[in-house]
Amino acid sequence: MNSPLVPKLLVSDADAAITFYTRALGAEVSLRVDEAGVVNHAELTLGAAVFALAQSVEEWGWADPGSVGGSPVLLVLTVADPDATAHRMAQLGAEVVIAVENRPYGKRQGRVKDPFGHLWVLSGELR
Repeated sequence: MNSPLVPKLLVSDADAAITFYTRALGAEVSLRVDEAGVVNHAELTLGAAVFALAQSVEEWGWADPGSVGGSPVLLVLTVADPDATAHRMAQLGAEVVIAVENRPYGKRQGRVKDPFGHLWVLSGELR
């Protein structure tokens, strides 16, 4: 499936990130491109959604969140069980920034910072 917009996350360790996203989120790797030992493009799917990642490379101007003081982007991911997803992510090295709870605007949400500095809003149905 070709998506008209594919966010590409820059990470400090592409191999570790691929392992994390496949284990924590159930993502599947659909494409991986290594050049001179650097993963410069890997595409992962989460259901119908597609996102990519690449190793940060200073000489190319590719900076990961840790090298620029954090991520200015929130990735919102709707899942069947945001509590279980946040728990699994935390078990695999992520940090729960805001606990998953029912929110007054009709969603059950929380925020998690993955081990690579990217911020995920995990969203689901109210309980």
